[in-house]
Amino acid sequence: MADRILIIEDEEKIARFIELELLHEGYEAVKCSDGRTGLQQAESGDFSLVLLDIMLPELNGMEVLRRLRRSSDVPVIMLTARDAVMDKVAGLDQGADDYITKPFAIEELLARIRLVLRRRSYNSQDAGHNTPDDLLRCGELTLSESHHEVKYAGTEIELTGREFDLLNTLLINKNIVLSREQLLGKVWGYDYMGETNVVDVYIRYLRSKIDEVFGISLIQTVRGIGYVIRDEHE
Repeated sequence: MADRILIIEDEEKIARFIELELLHEGYEAVKCSDGRTGLQQAESGDFSLVLLDIMLPELNGMEVLRRLRRSSDVPVIMLTARDAVMDKVAGLDQGADDYITKPFAIEELLARIRLVLRRRSYNSQDAGHNTPDDLLRCGELTLSESHHEVKYAGTEIELTGREFDLLNTLLINKNIVLSREQLLGKVWGYDYMGETNVVDVYIRYLRSKIDEVFGISLIQTVRGIGYVIRDEHE
C-alpha cells in the first residue's frame, strides 16, 4: 500500500507541484489550503506523513502542529519561507520531525520524506530483526540502522555514534549533494551552536576508516557546496 501524504499549503501552485511530484513517486497525496481543515484531515485521516506550511489562514502551522501532537505522532515536515534559527527550533520543539525552507529543490524534499518515512519504518520494526528496507547500500558498502552495523564487502567497520549518523544521512540522501549546514541540522541538530567545520572533521574520520582502508572514493566533495555519496564511485 502506498504511503499517504497530507499537504497543508495555501499556495496552490506550490501545493499542486508537490502533489504531482508525490504522485509521480508513487505516493498518495491529499491537499488542504488552510490550517483548520488541515488539522481536521490530519486528525481523522490515515496518513503516513504531513507536509505543513507555517504561514496558513485560519490556523498557522505552529498551532496546527501543537494541536496535532495532542492526539497524533504522525511524522511532520515543516514547509516555510521563514529561515530564522528560532523558527526552526520552535517547530522542532513542538514536535516536527524535519524542516525545509522555501524555495527548496524537490529532490531535497523527496529525500527528506524518504528519511522520515524510513525512520518511521525502523521504529515500527521489532528489535533485533532485519528486513530488506533496513539495509542501505552503495556498492559493497552496507549499513543497518537497527543493528548499528556498517560493512564493506563483508568486513565490519567500527564507527562512533556520530560517524554512523553522518554516514547514514549521506546514504539515505544518496546522489543528493548536502551542504554542511544541512548535515549539521540532520546529524547534530538545528540548535547546534558550534562551527560548521565539525562536518569536515567527521568526513575526514569516515574517509580514514572507509575510503583509505578499502581504496575507494565513497564520499565525494562538491566544491563550494558540500558532500555526496553517489551510486558510482571509484
